[in-house]
Amino acid sequence: MNRKLIVTDDGSHTLKVDGLQEHYHSTFGAINESVHVFINAGLRRVLQENPGELAICEVGFGTGLNALLTLLEKKIKGVDVHYTAIEAYPLEEAIWTKLNYADISGGEEAKTAFAKLHRCKWNEAKEIVPGFHFKKHNCKLETFTAGRSFDLVYFDAFGPDVQPELWSEAIFRNIAGMTNTGGILVTYSCKGSVKRALKAAGFEIEKLPGPKGKREILRGVKF
Repeated sequence: MNRKLIVTDDGSHTLKVDGLQEHYHSTFGAINESVHVFINAGLRRVLQENPGELAICEVGFGTGLNALLTLLEKKIKGVDVHYTAIEAYPLEEAIWTKLNYADISGGEEAKTAFAKLHRCKWNEAKEIVPGFHFKKHNCKLETFTAGRSFDLVYFDAFGPDVQPELWSEAIFRNIAGMTNTGGILVTYSCKGSVKRALKAAGFEIEKLPGPKGKREILRGVKF
C-alpha cells in the first residue's frame, strides 16, 4: 500500500492510503479522535470499575497511536494491562519513525515507548513499561485466535465502505466470543449496518457524541 503522511487539524499526523482513498485517522485531528473514541469512551469507562487487571484488544494496530495513548494514560497506573493488537499490514520503519505522536503526547518517555511498540517482535509478548504487557499479531482479523478474553475492544479497522468484510455480523460474533460479559467495544463508525451487526452479535449499543468532524460514535456492551 502506498501511504502518504498528512498533517491533521490538531497538528498530529495521519496516513492516507492512496489506493483505498482512506486515512488511518481523522484529518480533523488524529490524536483528538483517538482520545475521544478510544480513551474517553472506552478506556476511562472501563477504568471506572477500578480493575486490578485489564485485557485490551485492538483491531487495527496501524500507526500505534491507540496503544501509545493507552500506555500514557495516567489512570492506568496501578492497573496491570495486557494489550493485544492485530495488524495485517504493518508499517515500515521508514514510515512510523516520521509520525509525531510521541513528540506531542509525552516527550522522551513517549518516544521510547512508541519505538518499543513498533520494534518488538510480532507474536511475542513484551513488557513495554512496568505493568503494560504488549503482544501484537501479524495476521488478518478473520484468522485471529485470542487465547484469552478481553474487557475492552478498540475496533479501529478501515471503514465499512472500504473493508465491509471486517464489519460483518460474523466478525462481531467472533469478537463477542472473545469479550467478557459486561466488556466494552468502542468504534468510530456509527453506520446503520454496523449497529445492526453489533446488536445481532450480542452487544447492547449506545450512540455517543463524536469528535470534531464526526457526529456520533458507537459503544457496545457485551451482554
